[in-house]
Amino acid sequence: MKPVYFFTDQLLAKTVIPLLPRRTTPNQITTFRFLTVPVVFFLLIFGSYFWAGIVFLVAAFSDALDGALARTTDRITDWGKLFDPLADKLLIGGTAAILVTRFLSLSLAAAIVSVELVLILLAYYHKYYHHREIQANYLGKTKMVFQSVGLIVLFIAVVAPLPGLLVVSRWLIELALFFAVLSFFGYRSI
Repeated sequence: MKPVYFFTDQLLAKTVIPLLPRRTTPNQITTFRFLTVPVVFFLLIFGSYFWAGIVFLVAAFSDALDGALARTTDRITDWGKLFDPLADKLLIGGTAAILVTRFLSLSLAAAIVSVELVLILLAYYHKYYHHREIQANYLGKTKMVFQSVGLIVLFIAVVAPLPGLLVVSRWLIELALFFAVLSFFGYRSI
């Protein structure tokens, strides 16, 4: 089955992807994201929120980039299908566990981490017990965008506390949780 293309795929294919060295693979970008996860955690643990936010922003962007590169250049691999979502879950779940717990609420952080765990376990369950791949869908991508933007707004609220940013961040993250629950029912098997 052909991959689902997203609006961002073509946008990145025309703007950013041509700037990458030709030998860059989607799996290398995913590996880079794995390497950024402990850096973000380390910076968060030690309260360096500005730099943690910068590294998080780059890592979150790499998620869109590796997927677009894989889909638009027909370089989707089994390794990428397995490890790209895991890298995303580690980045989002770990960041939420630290940042959301500190500045919003433990229950909201627990909800994010729980939903991410359920999503990854469902994908692995379908892959290994039903021999079906779970393909990215619009609900899951929308969830990821809201999570990433919500966490970036939270980083900004922590670094430059402007009135209302914490509330906006909470709303975005809660909206991401809504799309996450919808994505439970919107999985597309291939």
